[in-house]
Amino acid sequence: MDTILIVGYIAGTLTTISFIPQVARAWKMKETRDLSLAMLVLFAVGVLLWTVYGFWVSSLPVIAANMITFLLILVLLFLKFRYK
Repeated sequence: MDTILIVGYIAGTLTTISFIPQVARAWKMKETRDLSLAMLVLFAVGVLLWTVYGFWVSSLPVIAANMITFLLILVLLFLKFRYK
């Protein structure tokens, strides 16, 4: 495996798992007041565009990381509306 591909997987993994503590906290505390709805929506759109880009350039690390990140953002959005 190429070094650059490994770097891509590591970067994607780290940026993706960075959302897990926020999802866990929102779920546990049943509180999302501190999360900006605008930020979540804009970030979700950006992540979707990165996913499209990943498919366009056939980059599995970009595709995988952004698809998982998008799912985590969807969870946060769901919790944001549920605990409003």
